[in-house]
Amino acid sequence: MVVFFKRIFVLIFIVLMSVGFCGCFQTIKVTDESVDMSPRQISLGANIDTTRVVEQVKSAVVGISCSLYNGYSVGSGVAVAPNGYILTNQHVISGARAVRVYFADKTDASASIVWQDSSIDLAVIKTERNMPYLECGDAGDVLEGEDVLAIGTPLTLDFRHTVTKGIVSALNRTLQVESTNGNVAYMQNLIQHDASINPGNSGGPLINARGQVIGINTLKASEAEGLGFAIPISVGEAVLDNLLKDNNWQSAYMGVFGFDSDIARHSGEQILAKSGVYVTHIDEKMKQTLGLFEKDIIISVNDKKINNTLDLRLALYGHKCGETIKVGIIRNGEEMLVDCLLCDRAK
Repeated sequence: MVVFFKRIFVLIFIVLMSVGFCGCFQTIKVTDESVDMSPRQISLGANIDTTRVVEQVKSAVVGISCSLYNGYSVGSGVAVAPNGYILTNQHVISGARAVRVYFADKTDASASIVWQDSSIDLAVIKTERNMPYLECGDAGDVLEGEDVLAIGTPLTLDFRHTVTKGIVSALNRTLQVESTNGNVAYMQNLIQHDASINPGNSGGPLINARGQVIGINTLKASEAEGLGFAIPISVGEAVLDNLLKDNNWQSAYMGVFGFDSDIARHSGEQILAKSGVYVTHIDEKMKQTLGLFEKDIIISVNDKKINNTLDLRLALYGHKCGETIKVGIIRNGEEMLVDCLLCDRAK
């Protein structure tokens, strides 16, 4: 069941930012040769002992430090594709002048920012080191109550590759968060879990018992215990699939903001559709070319059924800027098709 969280507690993005804090930017010279960093996909298959999972997967997880204008940030990341592509949170690398990643064998390297999207708090960075990478789990196979591991860099780089264990507590959570500029935003379709995460865990993986990444840890409740949230890995996987085909790929922008239909009903909107995306706002720059209006319910994209905002985002990732797509909607109780022109977010 989807639950819409009111702001009854504070939600914090779990990146650690500081000014002049300890010596965490020092380059690490000592190599731990016991860690196998050979380029390969780490595939474990059936459920195995937790210690074995950790031993196998940690080589694909990195600590991240970013040099900022007035200090630095510490976060985490995970490779889920070959050739040094690493997923992390956008708020980890936001405003970074330089990015450095720290590997499980105690070496480090510089990294470049390849792609970022603040609206879903995901980013892709790339290091020249061709490191191990993990399999992605199927979002449809994630179950409430299943065991999960969180691996990341809480507090400082001294604690990188810290492992905690918990269970999936709930699926499809929607949270109201406050951005750094004071605006209210919503994060949807999140995985709730109770593996301990702290500042610095941002961007680190949530891993199932088969060693597959099922989510990217992004925030926690600061006024409660055991309330952590992860972005489903299917979003990051779709982004990386496109970047591997075209390193200059940028996600197409539709300019629509909204809620899953059942969440909109929970929030008091009088709508009948049990699934789809309820449009609450449209970018002013897009209104002339989009063919959509507020209170429309998006139910398909080019004949592909849209049940929720996650479906819509994944569908859009399959199209390029400049394409016109056929969007199925419900407007005033009537189903219809409209043409929508996709563009670059920057335009």
